[in-house]
Amino acid sequence: MIAVTEATAAAGALQRLSDEGVSIWLDDLSRTRIASGNLAELLATKNVVGVTTNPSIFQAAIGNGDGYEDQLADLALRGVTVEEAVRMMTTADVRAAADVLRPVYEATGGRDGRVSIEVDPRLAHHTKATIAEAKQLAWLVDRPNVMIKIPATKAGLPAITEVLAEGISVNVTLIFSLERYGQVMDAYLAGLEQAAERGHDLSTIHSVASFFVSRVDSEIDKRLTALGTEEALALKGRAALANARLAYAAYEEVFASDRWLKLVSAGAHKQRPLWASTGVKDPAYKPTLYVDELVAPGTVNTMPEATLDATAAHGVITGDTVTGGYAQARAELAAVERLGISYDEVVTRLEDEGVAKFETAWEELLAAVAESLESKGADAS
Repeated sequence: MIAVTEATAAAGALQRLSDEGVSIWLDDLSRTRIASGNLAELLATKNVVGVTTNPSIFQAAIGNGDGYEDQLADLALRGVTVEEAVRMMTTADVRAAADVLRPVYEATGGRDGRVSIEVDPRLAHHTKATIAEAKQLAWLVDRPNVMIKIPATKAGLPAITEVLAEGISVNVTLIFSLERYGQVMDAYLAGLEQAAERGHDLSTIHSVASFFVSRVDSEIDKRLTALGTEEALALKGRAALANARLAYAAYEEVFASDRWLKLVSAGAHKQRPLWASTGVKDPAYKPTLYVDELVAPGTVNTMPEATLDATAAHGVITGDTVTGGYAQARAELAAVERLGISYDEVVTRLEDEGVAKFETAWEELLAAVAESLESKGADAS
């Protein structure tokens, strides 16, 4: 008998997920993860082919200063602003991670091997400032495999189009509603059309649309629990999957349209759906719920490390679990609506809360870095 090592077991479910056309990205980054070789190890042993970051991730990584002491001391000596210090540290991490992932980027023709960095979340409702910030971040990181994250707010939509039109790859984040997702795909197609008009090579532009999952269940489950009826409780843990599956149905429709086919002939790539917020919030649910039940070709699942490990150990990958479930998904969301829970109100609240949470994390990061700069500056004097 062949001994099944831990690495072999991990490769099992994760490899099956990859074989089904799902790209596994890690939803985390820190300087210690890069410097220790852990990120490279995850690429080698756990099928990770991309990395996503957000303000909360950087707040957790940089807030305690681990691995950033020398750079903070240098920045303090230079007397840089807090905002400049944060951007110098975050872009340095993303640049280093992009270098680790560069072989994947080359091997997949730019499809994977991507590292995402988000615009300042305080700009989420300011179109022109978001565009300027996105262009600056792309310049600062200066790696072909970077993706600039732009939130799918109303102000973010025209920014997404313009940044893509400049030939910059974009990760659209904080998508909760099917209506907004449709607007995001439209913004993507418009961006490609404008990029072509400006003479950019469309084959070099890639994008993902980050559709958030677990937070939908958290909000709707709370309301179902409050109702407490047998019908309401039976719907718990269903809305997020239904919402994501219908998003994939919309994706299939848009990327089979005549408008899209014209862009394909110019070398364009599909904007892949990316399942975000895939760590379960309710401990009653299987840790791999939003992985096992959202398997579909041409998607990305970005996982916190705990979810990645749980998938390696306990994932049950049985093939496509999305495309055959559209009718049931519509029925489940309709059942939630019939109970008096407004889908539109829920997704609007989640978008507002998502932006606010990232703003808070960014402010906390700025405060922590300001304190470190002040301390380092005092030590130097």
